Amino acid sequence: MNAPWKSGLPGNRDPFAAYICDDNALDVIRPVVIELGWQPEKCNKGGLRNAVQSLSVSASPAILLVDLSESGDPLNDINALAEVCEPGTVVIAVGQVNDVRLYRDLLASGIHDYLLKPLSPQQVHDALNQALAVFMSPKGGDGDGVKRHVSTAVVGTRGGVGASTLATSLAWLFAEAHKAPTALLDLDVHFGTGALALDLEPGRGLTDAIENPSRIDPLFIERAMVRAGDNLSILSAEAPISQPLMTDGAAFVQLEDEFRQAFEMTVIDLPRNMLINFPQLLADVNLVLLTCELTLASARDTIRLLSWLKTNAAHAHPMIVANKVQPALAEISKADFEASIERKVDFVVPYDIKAASNAAKLGQVFVDANRSSKATAAIRHIAERVMGASEDEQFDGGSGEKKSLLGNFDFKSMLSKKPKVDLSKVD
Repeated sequence: MNAPWKSGLPGNRDPFAAYICDDNALDVIRPVVIELGWQPEKCNKGGLRNAVQSLSVSASPAILLVDLSESGDPLNDINALAEVCEPGTVVIAVGQVNDVRLYRDLLASGIHDYLLKPLSPQQVHDALNQALAVFMSPKGGDGDGVKRHVSTAVVGTRGGVGASTLATSLAWLFAEAHKAPTALLDLDVHFGTGALALDLEPGRGLTDAIENPSRIDPLFIERAMVRAGDNLSILSAEAPISQPLMTDGAAFVQLEDEFRQAFEMTVIDLPRNMLINFPQLLADVNLVLLTCELTLASARDTIRLLSWLKTNAAHAHPMIVANKVQPALAEISKADFEASIERKVDFVVPYDIKAASNAAKLGQVFVDANRSSKATAAIRHIAERVMGASEDEQFDGGSGEKKSLLGNFDFKSMLSKKPKVDLSKVD
C-alpha cells in the first residue's frame, strides 16, 4: 500500500481472514477481498469450528468473517471463538437463520455484524467497509478535541513564477519538519511537476478519480496516492495532452473532502485556469498563497485574483508571496508592486538558480536539496506561519503581524462537520 498514514491495525496481524462453509459464498467473497487489496488465500473452507481450531494456534486477523451455518448453538460457539481471538478483532458472522433475536444476541455478544445467506458482493463489500471504519474511530483520548485540518492552495499569478516549487516545498516541510500527515494534490493534470520534483512516478490515481468520481473513498485514496515519505503523499497525473480535461470538478471537491479525514494538512498546486473554471475548489480552503513575480503583468494579475478571491472565496485568507526576486533586476520595485496591488507582500523569496538546478539534479524538493539557501529560509518562514509555529516571530517582508496565521481561521465552524468514513486504511 502507498498510504503514509497508520491504519491502527497491529503490524504483526493479518488484516483479514474468512472461514466459510460453502463454495458459493466463497465465490462471492473472494473478488471483494481482492478488490480491497487482501489475499484471497485468506478465505478458508470451513466454518466456525475450523476458525476456532486455526486461531487457537495462530494470531487472529484484524477482521474475521466466520460462517455459523453449521453451528448448532451459535451463541456458545461464538463465546468459544472469543476465547481464541485477540483483543480488537472485528468479527462479522454469516449464517442462514433469519431471526432478529439471534441477530440482537450476536451483536450483544460482541459480533460486529451478521450477514444472511445467500450473500451478494455489495452486501459483503459494505460490511467489510464498515468493519474497516472501526479502525478509523477515535481511540481513547483522541476524541477530546476536533481534529484540525488546514488546506492551502498555491496559485501562480503567471506561468513560471515558481508556484509548483513553493507547493512541493511547503508540503515537504509540513510532513518532514512539522511531522504532520500531509497530502499534496497537483491539479495541473497535463503538465504537473509535483511528482517530478519528488522524483516519483505520478501514477493514474488522479485521472482515475476524474474519470470515476463515484470510486473516491478512503480506500481509493490509500491506493491512488503515491507515498513520498512517512508523512507525505501525492496525487498527481501526466494525462495525455491529446485528451482534454472532461470534468465538472466534482471529483476534485470529493478528493479534498477525503483528504480532510485522512490528513492534517493539504497543499493544492492550483493552476489559475483551474481556479477560474472550478471555483468550488476553494470552498473549504483556508489559505491561498498567491505566488507572483515583480513584474507589471504579475501585478495586474495579482490585483485581478485578489478581487476574484474577495468575491468568490472570502473565507480563504490570501497571502502574497513574491518569488524568484532579484532586486537589482526587478521589472518594478517591491514598493511599486505593493502600491499597485494596494497591500503588502507577505513574503519575499530570493532568486537562486544554482539551488534550483541542484534540486533538479538530486531529484529532491527545493528546500530539501538546499537547506542552507536564503530562499529555503524564506519558504520555511512561510511554512511556520501556516502551521502557527512562530506565533511571536516578526517575518521580513511580512505584513507586520506577529500573531499566528492560524489565528485567522474559524476552526470551530470549519471542523464542526461530522466526519464521513466509508473505509479505512490497511498497511
